[in-house]
Amino acid sequence: MATTPNSITPGAINILQHVTTATITTVLLKKGLRNVWMRGTAPLSADQPRVVGPAFTLRFVPAREDLSTPASWSSPISTRAAIEAMPSGCVVVTDAMGVTDAGIFGDILCARMAKRAVSGLVTDGVLRDVDGVLGTGLSVWCQGAAAPPSVAGLTFVSWQEPIGCGGVAVFPDDIVVADADGAVIIPQALLDHVLAEAPEQERVEEWIMEEVQNGASLPGLYPMDEETKARYEASKKT
Repeated sequence: MATTPNSITPGAINILQHVTTATITTVLLKKGLRNVWMRGTAPLSADQPRVVGPAFTLRFVPAREDLSTPASWSSPISTRAAIEAMPSGCVVVTDAMGVTDAGIFGDILCARMAKRAVSGLVTDGVLRDVDGVLGTGLSVWCQGAAAPPSVAGLTFVSWQEPIGCGGVAVFPDDIVVADADGAVIIPQALLDHVLAEAPEQERVEEWIMEEVQNGASLPGLYPMDEETKARYEASKKT
């Protein structure tokens, strides 16, 4: 059985599996964090599972002709070597600089990630061999597909260092949650806060949705005024 990296407990993962990225961004916004959603990270498949896990970061820089060659794939500093360092349960977050005309990974590399029990892949770039990637079962968030390989536009330089992905600063072991709305990060220092606040935010919004379905108007309901808050608190006791 795959083990979970030490940066997040199975219990925390279970809680976050039931919290949307929309809720997480709201909870973090209330703490002053406005930039946690990675731009350009759309689900590759509409029915792929949502993922939660610690970030394992990879970084590309612009291509340089003496470095961006097929021979570089055998280098000790390569995507291949990075994949062999990935712990099970991690979410790979890759800074591809938003480049959309060179696929950073294809089906073989994604198949290896899946074999290593990687939870998912998030990038602001694109992939290649998309049919094969979908066949691996690896959940992927990206900007789409491109046939050329990574070395056509990028040079791989490092892993497990701070990166920027989709305009967001991502540090190794930040917690990544990705669903149909894209991918967000939770800083480790704010994980306990999110775990405490996000489930209640979900319950509040479920209750508000029920009120809307029952015909309630929005003023005083969303956001809740004091009277509505009292009705909500009373509903939890029934």
